[in-house]
Amino acid sequence: MPGPDPHDDTSRGYEQFEKKQLAQDRDAAGVDTADVDDTTAQRLVSDLVDADVVTPVPEEQVLVHEPSGAAFDSSTQLAVFHRGWTAGRDADWEGE
Repeated sequence: MPGPDPHDDTSRGYEQFEKKQLAQDRDAAGVDTADVDDTTAQRLVSDLVDADVVTPVPEEQVLVHEPSGAAFDSSTQLAVFHRGWTAGRDADWEGE
């Protein structure tokens, strides 16, 4: 039984195509979260609470991100999550 024809091998082209697609996906969904310090996070969370996007639950000492249902015990974690969630949602809207 002869082996595959090396001229018909498209795996290398497919791998390059896949790498390019993954890079584009990362670029589209990429969000810079390195600049989220405590002050920025607290300001963003305060704005989100005012906009009814985040609900503080004092008894459990958590902040609930209403659109996703995720709960956080850190305003920085919530701010980073919200930025990523927003970027992902915006990328979904652009893809439609």
